[in-house]
Amino acid sequence: HVQLVESGGGLVQPGGSLRLSCTEFRTQSSGTDGSTNCMAWFRQAPGKEREAVAHIYSGEDSALYADSVKGRFTISRHGNTINLQMNSLSTEDTAVYYCAADGGKYGGPYCDSSYEFAYWGQGTQVTVS
Repeated sequence: HVQLVESGGGLVQPGGSLRLSCTEFRTQSSGTDGSTNCMAWFRQAPGKEREAVAHIYSGEDSALYADSVKGRFTISRHGNTINLQMNSLSTEDTAVYYCAADGGKYGGPYCDSSYEFAYWGQGTQVTVS
């Protein structure tokens, strides 16, 4: 069993900042083998589909961002924790933010929006008003 726990969401004014964190926890009988390679942040606004925000791969220097957040959001990773630093927030950033991780399970050849993640967090609300 793999569990992803998010934190850091909240209410912020336009132009403000928030930092989200997501940590992967594994039980002794998780059924997974190997470390997580690809992790990401997604978001979903009411009535809309989930969209990819940022991806990070353990063996790469550069992260991948959605065009709408480039220059404002920064994803980082240390061990099995990823952070999403969100600056210059606007009302369009309001959504439930979810972290995703593969937990060592292969999800595709590239750590991008096409990657099939095996594990998801329950989400943390970000409201910009």
